[in-house]
Amino acid sequence: MIDVELRVREVGAESKHGIYKYLPRDDEWVYLHVQGLDPFIPQDRYSVIYFDNTKCSACRRYDIYWYPFVRSLCSGSNDFTFYIVLCGWFARDCASVPASVTYMHFDVHSSPTTMLTSWVDGRLAYKEKYEGVLSDLDLKTVVPSFPERVGKFLRGEPVKPPISKEDTLISLISKLLKSEGDKNV
Repeated sequence: MIDVELRVREVGAESKHGIYKYLPRDDEWVYLHVQGLDPFIPQDRYSVIYFDNTKCSACRRYDIYWYPFVRSLCSGSNDFTFYIVLCGWFARDCASVPASVTYMHFDVHSSPTTMLTSWVDGRLAYKEKYEGVLSDLDLKTVVPSFPERVGKFLRGEPVKPPISKEDTLISLISKLLKSEGDKNV
């Protein structure tokens, strides 16, 4: 059973642990009071789940890209539903049992983690996991093209995610800055 309990403009470090869903028409995140001990597995055609920790400084940096991206993508027509699963520090420090079990179910051990899932014919058909901060360019590369990758997977074609952890814009900038720093030493 899911009950709407709380609405916020953005989920952050002071927010209640649990699972939130974005409502584009209201530009708000609603807290979903999920009952039971089962993980929360969205059954939307295309879901984007941000695994967030209140004690995670990288998550606060990710928020700078995440919220504008979600608002921008949802301002037009799309088939995506956005969620945030929020704990203090992964499943170990979480005041929400459903959020904690969801972390464990999706094997999330890095924060932030962005999970894209597709539910087809009553089952989880395909998923991709991206660990670490994704820039706005990374999000624009990964999310809108997800339905194409799901289609390929369902047709039995090979699928390769558009970026790896090493290819994220943040990772590439860090490498560039490090190599410049090494040259100056």
